[in-house]
Amino acid sequence: MTIVTRFAPSPTGRLHVGNIRAALHNWIWARKNGGRFLLRIDDTDAERSEESHVEAIRMDLGWLGLAHDVEARQSERFAIYETRFAALVEAGRIYPAYETSQELDLKRKVLLGRGLPPVYDRGALSLTADEIAAFEAEGRKPHWRFRLDHDAAIQWDDLIRGEQHFDPAKLSDPVIRRADGSWLYMLPSAIDDVEMGITHVVRGEDHVSNTAAQLQMFTALGAEPPRFAHEALLVGSEGKLSKRLGSLGCDAFREQGIEPIAIAALLARIGTSDPVEPVIEMAPLLESFDFARFGRAPARFDEAELATLNEKIVHQLPFQDVAARMPKGVDLAAWEAIRPNLKTVGEAADWWAIVTGDLPPPELDIEDRAYLAEAATVAATLDWSSGDVWHQLTGALKEATGRKGKGLFLPLRRALTGLDHGPDMVGLLPLIGRERALARLAA
Repeated sequence: MTIVTRFAPSPTGRLHVGNIRAALHNWIWARKNGGRFLLRIDDTDAERSEESHVEAIRMDLGWLGLAHDVEARQSERFAIYETRFAALVEAGRIYPAYETSQELDLKRKVLLGRGLPPVYDRGALSLTADEIAAFEAEGRKPHWRFRLDHDAAIQWDDLIRGEQHFDPAKLSDPVIRRADGSWLYMLPSAIDDVEMGITHVVRGEDHVSNTAAQLQMFTALGAEPPRFAHEALLVGSEGKLSKRLGSLGCDAFREQGIEPIAIAALLARIGTSDPVEPVIEMAPLLESFDFARFGRAPARFDEAELATLNEKIVHQLPFQDVAARMPKGVDLAAWEAIRPNLKTVGEAADWWAIVTGDLPPPELDIEDRAYLAEAATVAATLDWSSGDVWHQLTGALKEATGRKGKGLFLPLRRALTGLDHGPDMVGLLPLIGRERALARLAA
């Protein structure tokens, strides 16, 4: 069996970190098993769907490295839904209901007031022909519900949650089509999963009750359902559901200088028994990915952990992976010199500006000024082509002045870089170069 997974976002907004996690896990499962990963744009809500969001979804998935094999759009599949819908109406599995939203809300409140679950009472099934005619005469249009089979117990073996059992009599018959003819999520999704040969659906645990109803839809459609894996929801670093997680997406990550592989490395492992590790390619994430490793507890997403992980990954990135993002003049030697001090790749430009730009002379006392004047004289006598010019310089100055430790090194670093800390001067000084170094020391 060829594994086929799908990521099915609605283009009513930008992807957030929860969406990204679902996309990543579906992509990983397909790639790990040599299968196919589909992008399905669930744009049945024409009023709220925007083409700009479709483009943004494609762009974000591309930036994350989650290439899809096939793309489909639900708005182009309405004829398929109509055919399946008509057959299910004919079979008695879909029925019209005429309650208004206010009437349904009142029913729910009455049930809750009695301490009962707000399950739809199937009042529409007891309407007489005259009552239906009266509703039609007043211009009331029906919405449509899928009729659950109360005699068929619902159960499945969830890849994460294990054995799941639902009593269909305790579930409301789900509304699958609005009075204006537009589709809700559940039936078109089930139809598409059948038509597209989806074998596995990975999504959040907030869809568990939807899955229970959809399993009966698959049966009504005469199809074998996919395997389901319902993941624990993401929570913020404080351990609670966070509104920020609903707005945190690729734009924010790009702005922060987070590498796509850092996002994947964190989201592939949090919520599992595996440690989060800095990797620079997807292969280790695919190799270790296993639904059996996921727990039931909420998965904690910590932006500070992501930033730390990103820094560790940046320190491993080879020059060829970042060369296109480097300022002009940065080569392998420059990258290796400044890389240990970077938190993001973008900070390389800041360090390169320090290497090549004009620096104001630091404020120094009289003794350090005299010391740097001597350093300029010594530096002018060194062979800058011989390799480790930094140790030549500091060795000569130590012998000439008797300075050591911070007194020897710190004034030099301040004069040469304008900072008290930074990359190892052994690699940095050759990048600054003889003429620029002499001018900075003399200044």
